[in-house]
Amino acid sequence: MSHLDAPCTMVHINVLKKFVCVLVVILVALTVCLWRETRRSYYDPLKTRNDGLQGHRSLEKWNQVKSQGLFREAASELGQASKMWLATQNKGTSETAEKSKKAAFGKVWDKDSSSRNLIPRLQKVRKNYLAMNKYNVTYNGKRSAKLSPEKLLCQLRDRVNVTMIQRSDGPFGTPEWQQYLPGKSLSETVGHLGRCAVVSSAGSLKSSRLGHEIDSHDAVLRFNGAPVRGFQDDVGQKTTIRLVNSQLVTVEEQQFLREPLYNTGILIVWDPAPYHAEIHEWYRKPDYNFFESYKAYRRTHPEQPFYILNPKMQWQLWDILQENSLEHIQPNPPSSGMLGIVLMMTLCDQVDVYEFLPSKRQTDICHYYQKFHDHACTMGAYHPLLFEKNLVKHMNQGTDEDIYSHGKVTLPGFRRVQC
Repeated sequence: MSHLDAPCTMVHINVLKKFVCVLVVILVALTVCLWRETRRSYYDPLKTRNDGLQGHRSLEKWNQVKSQGLFREAASELGQASKMWLATQNKGTSETAEKSKKAAFGKVWDKDSSSRNLIPRLQKVRKNYLAMNKYNVTYNGKRSAKLSPEKLLCQLRDRVNVTMIQRSDGPFGTPEWQQYLPGKSLSETVGHLGRCAVVSSAGSLKSSRLGHEIDSHDAVLRFNGAPVRGFQDDVGQKTTIRLVNSQLVTVEEQQFLREPLYNTGILIVWDPAPYHAEIHEWYRKPDYNFFESYKAYRRTHPEQPFYILNPKMQWQLWDILQENSLEHIQPNPPSSGMLGIVLMMTLCDQVDVYEFLPSKRQTDICHYYQKFHDHACTMGAYHPLLFEKNLVKHMNQGTDEDIYSHGKVTLPGFRRVQC
């Protein structure tokens, strides 16, 4: 028996005990009434009348009928009382179960989580990143409580410009780059998308059995090196877009150029840039110099769409995260997960995000395909992940039950947002 089943079992045991006690009391009262009625019927008339044996037998027969009638009447009243009592108890049990249900769903991500929720190690890491400020962030905007979900969605739609590097963008306007960058925009390549799934790499996807549901979407976004083979039952097998970071593309150990995993769907790579950097500056000094690996991959797979995310987008999103958080967030780019969510909101009518907010299967295992444990994978260290989750929970149009059971958040696509 699980710890979630135990309270319900105790409720049923207590209800049964109460019912038995009430039944015993009613039966005792009924027995006393019948005994008194029998005494009056057998003896009182015989003291005043001497009708002989026949009269006694007739009286005895009458008393049996009368007793049976009394018993049926009492039994009927007992039945009605029992029904009323059971209805009351069932109502109480239902209310208790509903409260237990709400309490269980109350364990989902709290949209008002703060750095105080971090374990001491992660609090220290956050403070170190604030002091380091690697990307020279100089945020001059306000910090306030979150806007309403509707206004927040409008902010994201109007202020985050989700674009890919184009052939006309500064240093990419050379003849050499023209052969590598896709000729079509991302939206032209994917077309109009209805329901889309964003599948995190969280360890809590393990044993989720969400594969069929995920594959039922029109398009599926995955991250970095998250595999599907061997995990189809939990994560599905459809891959429409894969968002990868520049470190994965660059570092030899990741085998980006040789791993067949990346040959499916549309690829998008992103790389952090300094907060105020223009594209020329970022091109000269990227966080990870992935450009040669990008070209090498395009030469090998010229037919596969492969885009580079414009780095301005990440800081436009970061500004909104900071603006809607009361405390200072890490001055580092948002996570791949948050970038992917906003990216799909620009392409789809509806976006279902899986295990970005953890479900009842929450675990410290970072990825469903590995056994590496770290609390930072849920709460964040380098990325302002805690504050990203707050924002996503605030915008969620699904239910807490969806989050608790499936780790699923439902968000509208930007073209469905009314501002």
